[in-house]
Parts: sequence; C-alpha cells; structure tokens
Amino acid sequence: MAAAVILAVAVGFAAGWGSRDRLTSARGGSGSGEGISLRRAAAVAHVAYAPEVRHPVEVAASDQAHLVAWLSKRLGTKLRVPDLSAQGFWLVGGRLLPDSTGAVAAQFMFERSQGTRLTLFVRRDAQGNDTAFRFAQDGSLSTFYWVDRGYGYALSGDQSREFMLTLADSVYRQLNP
Repeated sequence: MAAAVILAVAVGFAAGWGSRDRLTSARGGSGSGEGISLRRAAAVAHVAYAPEVRHPVEVAASDQAHLVAWLSKRLGTKLRVPDLSAQGFWLVGGRLLPDSTGAVAAQFMFERSQGTRLTLFVRRDAQGNDTAFRFAQDGSLSTFYWVDRGYGYALSGDQSREFMLTLADSVYRQLNP
C-alpha cells in the first residue's frame, strides 16, 4: 500500500512538472505574467464549456440583449458582442465566470454549422497596459489574447493560427470602431 502511495505521488509530481514546461513553452513570447494568466483562464474556460451539448452557455443568443446587459453590469463596462457571421460563426450565448484575479469574467461562445466552437473571454485587466496580439498553442487549442483600455480579451478555438488571427482581428476591429 505504501509503495502505491509513493508511486502515485511520484507520478503526480512528474505530471505537474511536465505541465509546467508545456505552459512555459506555450507562452507565445509573452513576458507578462498577467498575459499568461489571461490566456490560461480563457483556455481553461474554453476547454470546460466548448464541448458541452446541453449547457454550453448560461444565457442563449436568443436573449442577447439581456446577456449583454447582465455581463456589462457585472464587469462594469459596456460590452459588445462581435459579429463573426462573415467568418461562418454565430453567437450561441454567454456566461459569467469567476476569474483568477478575484473578479468576474465574461465568456461569449460562437459556433459554426459543423459544431466547431470559439470562445471570447473578457475580463478587467489589473495592469491596464495595452498589448499587441499574442498567440499561444496548447495542443490543438489556439488562443489570441490582448489587453486594451483596461480589459483583457482572449479568443480561443481549435482552428489554425492564420484563421484565428483573422477572427481576432475582426473581433478587435468591432470592439474598437
């Protein structure tokens, strides 16, 4: 029994240490710990909710006005939902999430007719420094993230880097007309 416990602890330590290396290499060139935290929070939320069939969102796109008003009030800013229909994605809805900074975040989910999903994660950014797009890849999950006017944004999906850049650029332009 003691040998099994020691083996389990050793396997857990090795897995954790290996994950640390993977996360460090997936940074996409960011030297900002806040950026890593933003990217990581968005990726975890995407992986948790994108596969859901019956409950992918708290508020459906059919109630978009309520969704935007609710999330805007909770985040303390007027949020907008980008229109990604030109790229083949439609809003599924959204949800409120706890954030690792101790605040709350918003997640908007988009879907293609084939069932492929994207998520846009939005939260207040404590640093408030504007950044250029940054990119990270964790397995098949691609994430572009940036900070603009005191808010952090992260767009995540199982798409190519090039296609995700096109989507992130569209989101950025629509949120900053």
